[in-house]
Amino acid sequence: MSDQSILRITREIKQIQQGTDLSIAVACQDSDIRNINTLIIGPPDSPYQFGFFEFEIKFGKDYPANPPSVQAITTNGGKCRFNPNIYSNGKVCLSILGTWRGERGEEWSSAQGLESILISIQSLLSSNPYENEPGYENAKGSSDKKNMASYVAKIRHETLRIAVIQPLEKSLGIRPDGVVIPPAKDYTEDDEDGFWLEDEKSAFNPFADLRKRRFLWYFESYIQTIDSAEQGSSRRPKFDRMPFESTGNTMDGHFDYPELKRRLIFVRETIINETKNWAMEGLSCKERELGIAVNIQRQYEQIVEDLKRLKNFTVDLALADNNPFVWELTYFGRPMTQLDGGIFKAKIHLSPRFPDEQPRVFMQTPLFHFRVSKTGVLCYFPQKPEEMRSHIEAIVTALEEENPAYDPRLTVNPEASKMFWGSADDRKQYNRALRRSVERSSE
Repeated sequence: MSDQSILRITREIKQIQQGTDLSIAVACQDSDIRNINTLIIGPPDSPYQFGFFEFEIKFGKDYPANPPSVQAITTNGGKCRFNPNIYSNGKVCLSILGTWRGERGEEWSSAQGLESILISIQSLLSSNPYENEPGYENAKGSSDKKNMASYVAKIRHETLRIAVIQPLEKSLGIRPDGVVIPPAKDYTEDDEDGFWLEDEKSAFNPFADLRKRRFLWYFESYIQTIDSAEQGSSRRPKFDRMPFESTGNTMDGHFDYPELKRRLIFVRETIINETKNWAMEGLSCKERELGIAVNIQRQYEQIVEDLKRLKNFTVDLALADNNPFVWELTYFGRPMTQLDGGIFKAKIHLSPRFPDEQPRVFMQTPLFHFRVSKTGVLCYFPQKPEEMRSHIEAIVTALEEENPAYDPRLTVNPEASKMFWGSADDRKQYNRALRRSVERSSE
């Protein structure tokens, strides 16, 4: 591969990593930039909603004269076809990739690039994926409509099972019997229960932390999806097979939403426990005077010094039990805002692997807010993830936002979001609920 190709791939990866699209992530190992992993988060209001769909992309020596090859990874080990154009063997059928016949002008050109490919794949994850099947335009009968509804229903179920729960269980070390294997221990062969856990030191799993953080954000949406789907349905009906599905390239299985809910709740509990364990790991790092502990302690001290120097009375910071890996933030509502008079406390949990693992923030004071989940998880997005100063600024910005643009990927309280972006009366209800939170916070 020429130096020009390498430079172009590097530039395209960097542009996406520094971009503002919360639905796409890319990563590669430094040793081989031609092979990258990408994660596409399923679009809101689709059966793929907030699922984590991973793809491998390999650039050939002739890139960009020809497109790279793309392989879907989220296939349940080659047993699940997630779309008419995303096969169970991982093949992605798109004209831009040269894997599907397309109209003139839809083929690959060197003017296109990695972002074009990811957007094209993302477009397949639509609200009605049945329309991706050739001949859909002629589907008008009642049986066709039934197939469309059945297809959407089983994709919604398998998105939760395969694209949300399974990869998180794997990275958390949750076995099928519900036992959690301590992540500090290396398991490189089958244990007696038949569960395979890859050696954490050698496995390339660049999206593990992203999945965990987003899972905490979207947990209420996942539960809401299950509760809605469960209404009027029996426990274990089989999936309907679609006309275009053939042996070895299907989405077969059965519905079992109660089991999905159980697993979702257990995944959440495991992530919370992992977060709490960071404090113990952090104290160990502090006692051994490791660089990460010194670095985080210094960042804390610099931020506190700056708050005092700037006479910022909105934010107060302290360390829980003198542990640099657990920050206690107190936010005092600014005058003349909806939070005026409120006193809100939050805990910021930092990982000893910061910034590879990002902080997790939990509100200790109840707050009815579209950026705060019912369980207190705060959704925020720092401009510079490697700097704690940027995290503090982003936390305050998230709390103070009064008229943000609607983005379902950044709203983690479905009830509050529906009110905030609903009718004028809905907004009034939201404001009243928020003010009640403010009044109670200072009692």
